[in-house]
Amino acid sequence: MRWNCDNRVRFPCVAIGTRRYVVAVVAAVTMVGPAASESLRLQVPVETQPIEIQARPITHFQTGSPGVRRFGKLEFRGGLVLSSSNESFGGWSGLTIDADGQRLLAVSDKGSWLSAEIAFRDDVPVGLVKARLGSLLALKGRKIDKKRDLDAEALAPLEGNLQRGLMLIGFERNHRIGVFPVVDGSVLAPLRYLRLPAEARRMRSNSGFEAVAVMKGGPHKGSVVAFSERFPGPTTQHTGWIWINDVAHRMTLADLGGFDITDAVSLTDGTLILLERRFRWTEGVKMRIRRLEASAIKPNAVLEGEVLIEADLASAIDNMEALAAHRGRNGETVLTIMSDNNFNTLLQRNLLLQFVLIDDARAARRP
Repeated sequence: MRWNCDNRVRFPCVAIGTRRYVVAVVAAVTMVGPAASESLRLQVPVETQPIEIQARPITHFQTGSPGVRRFGKLEFRGGLVLSSSNESFGGWSGLTIDADGQRLLAVSDKGSWLSAEIAFRDDVPVGLVKARLGSLLALKGRKIDKKRDLDAEALAPLEGNLQRGLMLIGFERNHRIGVFPVVDGSVLAPLRYLRLPAEARRMRSNSGFEAVAVMKGGPHKGSVVAFSERFPGPTTQHTGWIWINDVAHRMTLADLGGFDITDAVSLTDGTLILLERRFRWTEGVKMRIRRLEASAIKPNAVLEGEVLIEADLASAIDNMEALAAHRGRNGETVLTIMSDNNFNTLLQRNLLLQFVLIDDARAARRP
């Protein structure tokens, strides 16, 4: 599915205290496919609240090896342990970062969104500032009341940026993928939802859309790609779909070692990066990142990809669920990962980790 916004879209915004009233006047939202152009006018009161986020630095990725920076095909740049007194802070399962790496948007599995700027020191993240929290809304600005409708697990940029753009948000339990306007970091009510493949109805309640991405390059540039965390079927395969002209086509990904897919992001050339997680009571949690070439991603594809990194509790990981990518100031590819602490502040943490793809042709060059 390909989506394009007319450049005449206007999003005037007025802030009143901690309540931000956003009037979004969409001049034209053009969709390639059976749906025609339409004009919409949304007047949605979006409630936000500023929050303070405490950040403790993670100076080395692997316990007991402070001098090691390279892990697989990634270089550890830095990380943070994040916390806040706000009871809605946590559970971060979907993430996107603006192209310059300065601002992020995250969604949680309890229906919240977080907007913040990332503070850096010598390219190393040191904190989140100017942070705001809000609640995801239903169509026409309705409040979401049912728990099964709140479980946001994936976030992908569709058009524009976090100042003014469109985002895809994937949900599980009540499985759906919505198109949400974003204005000045605030997430408005969805414009519509994607048409899902019929077989998606068979996804288990807690194993639905965990990874959603929009192809930024390659043969299917502009197409939406989504993966189920664990789709009923062969244990040796994961199930995904690619939307072409509003029609979802199935593809599969080899299951390597019983990991579950938790997020995906497209690089500018269409390379797809996948984040995976495995939990066993006998070994704890593990994390893995795989890379898929753009040319391999197509209807009926059987994918495997290349493992970039695999880590366990000997490293600074937790329940890693959210993934984003941007270009650093030297042109390097920077991957950012966040963890879902399941709102269990005693046993789990909200982590933000950044790595550089070191075999990138424009890998980081330290001054």
